[in-house]
Amino acid sequence: MIDPDTLDFAKGDGLIPVVVQDAATLQVLTLAYMDRAALDETLASNEATFYSRSRGGRWRKGETSGDRLHVVSITPDCDGDALVLKVRPVGNACHLNRISCFGDEDAPGLGRIARLEQTISERVAADPATSWTARLIAEGPKRVAQKVGEEGVETALAGAAGPDEELTSEAADLIYHLLVLLRSRNLVFQDVLDVLATRAKPAKDPEG
Repeated sequence: MIDPDTLDFAKGDGLIPVVVQDAATLQVLTLAYMDRAALDETLASNEATFYSRSRGGRWRKGETSGDRLHVVSITPDCDGDALVLKVRPVGNACHLNRISCFGDEDAPGLGRIARLEQTISERVAADPATSWTARLIAEGPKRVAQKVGEEGVETALAGAAGPDEELTSEAADLIYHLLVLLRSRNLVFQDVLDVLATRAKPAKDPEG
């Protein structure tokens, strides 16, 4: 995942700042610090372990709260003196029982797609008599695909002749049903993004 010997701990008196980010929503959850021992423990356990400056020692997230951060990837910056830690959070990252230490706002931008996918996955187990999502999933991909087609037509009509509010509302319905269709086929929106990535031109180096 990463070679600790390539990192510059000396620049920060033995500590490296770590930006912790939700791997699904890309929301920044917290800013923490690691020394070499904390990084080694993180790599060995695949659970985020930090150096607490207030406690003066090692601290694994969740030891007291039960809210853990399962590591997906660790990426150093270009100077090797800072890290981005992408995680799958179990519970809240903030000690104030918030998703993020940086305010109450939920995942921004496309992160809302991932949050909606999480909600859809939770609703799958609900009673189809009380949950529209659970009922759609229970009826199978063909029924969900039919709904995507209906919502696609309504979105197109709103885009051709409706007011902005109608278009955004119909587009939201279309995206929701598309996510349900993907879930019914055991796919996620990231699979779609992966296809788009293969079609996109790579960003050019301005100095290249």
